[in-house]
Amino acid sequence: MNFPDRTVPRWIIFLIDTFVVMVSLFVAYMLRFDFTIPAQEQGPLLFAFPIYMMVRILLFLAGSTFAIVIRYTGTRDSMRVLKVIAVGSLFFALLNPIKFYYWDQAYFLPFTIIILDGFICSALLITYRLAIKMAYVEIRNPRSERQKVIIYGAGEAGVITKRTLDRDAGTSYEVVSFIDDNPDKAGSRVEGAPVVHSKDLGKQIDRYGVTHIIISIQKLHADNRRKVIDIALRHNARVLNVPPVTDWINGELSFRQIRQVNIDDLLGRDAITLDPENVALALRGKVVLVTGAAGSIGSELVRQIAKYDPQLLIALDQSESALYDLEGEIRLNFPNVKLEVVIADIRREERMKRVFAAFNPQVIYHAAAYKHVPLMEQNPSEAVLTNVLGTRILVDLAVHFNVECFVFISTDKAVNPTSVMGSSKRVAEIYAQSSNDRGSTRFITTRFGNVLGSNGSVIPLFKKQIESGGPVTVTHPEVTRYFMTIPEACSLVLEAGVMGEGGEIFVFDMGESVKIMHLAEQMIKLSGLEPGRDIDIQITGLRPGEKLYEELLNNEENTLPTHHPQIKRASVRPNNFEEVSEQIAGLIDLFNKQDNDLLVQKMKTIVPEFKSNNSEFSKFDPQ
Repeated sequence: MNFPDRTVPRWIIFLIDTFVVMVSLFVAYMLRFDFTIPAQEQGPLLFAFPIYMMVRILLFLAGSTFAIVIRYTGTRDSMRVLKVIAVGSLFFALLNPIKFYYWDQAYFLPFTIIILDGFICSALLITYRLAIKMAYVEIRNPRSERQKVIIYGAGEAGVITKRTLDRDAGTSYEVVSFIDDNPDKAGSRVEGAPVVHSKDLGKQIDRYGVTHIIISIQKLHADNRRKVIDIALRHNARVLNVPPVTDWINGELSFRQIRQVNIDDLLGRDAITLDPENVALALRGKVVLVTGAAGSIGSELVRQIAKYDPQLLIALDQSESALYDLEGEIRLNFPNVKLEVVIADIRREERMKRVFAAFNPQVIYHAAAYKHVPLMEQNPSEAVLTNVLGTRILVDLAVHFNVECFVFISTDKAVNPTSVMGSSKRVAEIYAQSSNDRGSTRFITTRFGNVLGSNGSVIPLFKKQIESGGPVTVTHPEVTRYFMTIPEACSLVLEAGVMGEGGEIFVFDMGESVKIMHLAEQMIKLSGLEPGRDIDIQITGLRPGEKLYEELLNNEENTLPTHHPQIKRASVRPNNFEEVSEQIAGLIDLFNKQDNDLLVQKMKTIVPEFKSNNSEFSKFDPQ
């Protein structure tokens, strides 16, 4: 039904309020005197009535109660009406002794009348406002046509969420129930809606035809969050998330701030607890160099390191535009941090030697690398030049300039590598690890899997494919991957750099591996679409060098615990530096021949566990 959007003129509301207080006083007298006003009370009433009306009208004007838009009446509006009525009733009560003792020994209004009138007047003014609001809402958007909503969390945040929803979007949404993990709350009611235990979430969705679930709990355990989202997606309900209180506008939640959950909410884990003081002691007052600073991991490392007050922070990369953006961000958010932005190629030894001589870094985080598996499979010489030669140059310079700590950012693809990229990173690992006894530098390697939202990650790719209408491409229905958030990975890198004594390879707890097919389906559903109906999923086949399952340790390695439960130390076979150096020098020398076959064969010699998968280089593996 079409309903006009025009608000009722204020003068009409004012007249209605005036009429209501007249009726209220009359009803109060009728109730007080059993519906028959005695003759002796009629004269005083006629005397008090104009003063009574004048006071009420003046307070209406002062309190602007008539300016309230009726259809948006809320708790604050009701409180304003209550205050105006209470002030008037208090004035009448104070007027009674003045009139009695200083005038004619008669009350202005009986105290019982003042009390009754206050209650009746408040009730009538608020009730008619709420009645008009409910009528407007029902006519504008009948209850049967509103989208049904469940709020997860029956605590204070849940109550605020429901009130926000009623205030800002009550014409479109109806909260049918609260869901809570606490069994003691089940069966109660909050803000008029029943509270149901979380085990019955699926039944509630089906029973009411729920279209949206709003997660209101601020610090919900990651496992519970995934469970809620998974149930919602299975029952074709969309999931929304209430932002942290610190993000509320002027301390008040707005419906527009309730955002749709994204894949990070589904794959992310509980925040990793680190001791920032240890990292601060290691970095405060130090000259810190980050290579690959324009990339996903490198840029986040720069952001996190900036918090620890380094003497100088050097952000090095050859990507001009991305580095320019990072510089602007750091200078804006950390104006007191001394930042040096360096455009340089780690493969150019003279340029890197100049950087080391000019700044004399004490701590290095080496994140620069080529990391795209299919591209490096097609360009093995470039993988060797950047990932192996670039790392060798940095390692050698670190030893020469007595760098205190060198943290190498590696990958899970270096474990039992099946690709040129993974193998090149393993070769770099071997060189860095074998260099630990060459001088005073502590060489530490960190391994982890995919990071959410990183450049080239499957998640940004899926988002683009969904936005363009599909299809979403998955290489294999059984392929799985580990995922970690970028800030989480970088925090662990900093912690590993502090705890490492030199020569270690640290492996991060990546949680459970995720099936990419399931990930694609969930991302489509999170977008409010249906896989196979709105967006197709297309199987493209494994790409050259790609694994079905990723690993964090090779067959000859195992892990040892550290003081941090999410960082393990890999027990790896030792390597002799002289032998490693000779082999890697031979590998790098092959670059000039531009013979991919020779390069890959040499890599397989250095890394015996390198077995190519779905690649032309499989011909060099033992049959």
